[in-house]
Amino acid sequence: MIDFISGHAATDHYLRHGYTTVRGMSSRFAAAISAWCIKHQASLGIKGHFAEIGTFQGRYFIAQALALEPGELALGIDLFDWPSPATLEIFVANCRAWGVTEDRMVVWKADSTALSVPALSEKLTRDGESGLVRFFHIDGDHSPEPLRRDLELARAVLHPKGLICLDDMLHPGYPFLVTTVEHWLRANPDMRLMCVLDREDIVAAPKFLICHVDAVPLYENDMMRHFSAHHFVLGGDALGHFCVVLTPNPRIAEVD
Repeated sequence: MIDFISGHAATDHYLRHGYTTVRGMSSRFAAAISAWCIKHQASLGIKGHFAEIGTFQGRYFIAQALALEPGELALGIDLFDWPSPATLEIFVANCRAWGVTEDRMVVWKADSTALSVPALSEKLTRDGESGLVRFFHIDGDHSPEPLRRDLELARAVLHPKGLICLDDMLHPGYPFLVTTVEHWLRANPDMRLMCVLDREDIVAAPKFLICHVDAVPLYENDMMRHFSAHHFVLGGDALGHFCVVLTPNPRIAEVD
């Protein structure tokens, strides 16, 4: 097994010893790179919270929450009703077991598509100060309109230098879900697909990292250098520009 690491000690301990013990489908590869992004943001002085729509039992959530700085919150939004009502209790227990204390996280049992921006901002308020989200992971309803609504919600509270991470892009089970993202990006030309995190297997599907156009230089070169062993050097053709592509085993097909 390749030792994918983020460079954050607490997160990497969890990735090595706890990640696969928590039920879920997110890849360890993508979780490590996502946590590196959170660590990288902190090195640039970018402050803010982490939010996730679709936490399930906490596999990916815990990895990112552990990478946050003191005073920052991890917000988990889910209906917590699948596969049973016990999911919420299991999620909280998993977080506690791996060091995400209850004072560092906010759990919100809700349908994300029914949430308002003011309500979300209120959940992110701590000590009278409302904070922005610097990393927002979307893994909710995999249908066009709910995804569009989740994207709008995330953008409304996103730090100007923050990242939106979309799960299950290019997944064979949702072959046309990416068209919703394409339409959204075309309607929001100030936003850009910055990086594609390739699949680890058919279950752990690719993720897209999206940010404001002006924020792209904050990430892309450092990502290519730090993850040079996983950098697909041809990049990805993304609506007129080339985005970074990171994959567990980068290679170019040979022509026989």
